[in-house]
Amino acid sequence: MTETTPGWLSSDELELARARMPILYVEAVPVRVDDSGEVTHIGLLLRIGPDGTVSRTLVSGRVLHHERVRDALLRHLEKDLGPVALPQVPASLQPFTVAEYFPTLGVTPFHDPRQHAVSLAYIVPVTGDCRPQQNALDLVWVSPEEASSPLVLDEMPGGHGVLLKQALAHVGCLS
Repeated sequence: MTETTPGWLSSDELELARARMPILYVEAVPVRVDDSGEVTHIGLLLRIGPDGTVSRTLVSGRVLHHERVRDALLRHLEKDLGPVALPQVPASLQPFTVAEYFPTLGVTPFHDPRQHAVSLAYIVPVTGDCRPQQNALDLVWVSPEEASSPLVLDEMPGGHGVLLKQALAHVGCLS
């Protein structure tokens, strides 16, 4: 069956592209904020990896050809958190950081054995009812203190623990 949706690559085409060029991703750290805008909780997804291990992770996904970054961010938030999560995408699409994933360990703290990827990372407040979708098993809301604990950060593969720590620092939640 041929994929007819514009912007999607077949599995073979994606593998070939991953071998030849960096792929653009967006990542989101879902947060709950209080009335004064301070982060009170961080949403962490629970997933089963390709090797069968269970880990915590963030919302993440590719930006499609001819897709705006804002649209990709909303698409992945809805895909992972459900259609009524009500994400509040920032008015300015300046990421809090850019994460560079390499297939070779140790080049940066970020690792993806499949590819070289560049990821724009955002902190996104969500106000609605979040229910994990697609390949996420669960969504757990943790306090900033819990999120910054070595126990939680070590459960996050590929450098997502480093990314979470950067997000917490960005919003002033690390002491």
